[in-house]
Amino acid sequence: MTRITKLLSIDIPIIQAGMIWCSPWQLALAVSSRGGLGVIGAGSMYPEVLREHIVKLKAHTQRTFAVNLPLLYPDIESHINTIIKYKVPVVITSAGSPKKFTAVFKEKGIKVIHVVSSTKFAIKSQEAGVDAVVAEGFEAGGHNGREETTTMVLIPSVSRSVDIPVIAAGGIGCGRSMAAAMALGADGVQIGSRFVLAKESSAHDRFKEVVSSASEGDTRLTLKELTPVRLIKNEFYSSIQEAYKRNADISELRQLLGRGRAKKGMFEGDVDEGELEIGQVSANFTSVLSASDIIDEIISEYNRTIAALDKVNVD
Repeated sequence: MTRITKLLSIDIPIIQAGMIWCSPWQLALAVSSRGGLGVIGAGSMYPEVLREHIVKLKAHTQRTFAVNLPLLYPDIESHINTIIKYKVPVVITSAGSPKKFTAVFKEKGIKVIHVVSSTKFAIKSQEAGVDAVVAEGFEAGGHNGREETTTMVLIPSVSRSVDIPVIAAGGIGCGRSMAAAMALGADGVQIGSRFVLAKESSAHDRFKEVVSSASEGDTRLTLKELTPVRLIKNEFYSSIQEAYKRNADISELRQLLGRGRAKKGMFEGDVDEGELEIGQVSANFTSVLSASDIIDEIISEYNRTIAALDKVNVD
């Protein structure tokens, strides 16, 4: 047991990330049923869609689950009302300051975890009253921190600087990386990219094929002028690079990004012109498995790694 399993009433310290367009109630159910924290990704959902996913998940499990809530979402108030109405046990906030809404959730008995990319914001999150933080290194897929601090550097720094539980994220997708994160001071891990390739993920099959065939160096952090995002290189990424070469301003980059690029690529399967958000660690995955099998694989390797390290002595 770790501080995070105790806080969240879960069996194993694995939190599934709320990946946009890839995190439906079915994936959250599979992860929570196996003893981790399953997460519904609200960032790609209209209020009525989020409501449907929460209702269906609650109808299938009594276990703890969470909703990932980007605070920049345009219908934020509707989402908050839905989360409170249906008594979601945990909310993971991101992409904004936790100051405004943390007290609202905690007043209703909802645990709050906030995603940060720096020690400074981890401290601010603790001051805002959150129950735990996800410290996410820049290896992670999707929207990311401007600091480009790696997980290896970020986790020990955050762990030393706050008293609340720390969940490590970014570049974690196997038992060995989980063991490393725990050794760095984390109380648990958040895993995203590996669960994109879960059978229960709502990612399009063509997107899953691209992820499973990705090689080292196939992702890039870009669009820092808008909001940093890690993508797989494709034709859309090439068009971004061309825009940079002609010194495109922010308005042109925003127009190029347009609306629905992530949905187009990750959910609808346009792997050429869509935005394909995934982490660096995707280069290590080649298979689509059930979420339960993914967790079993991670836990088994974690236990073997810990056992092997117990035999290592350094004088």
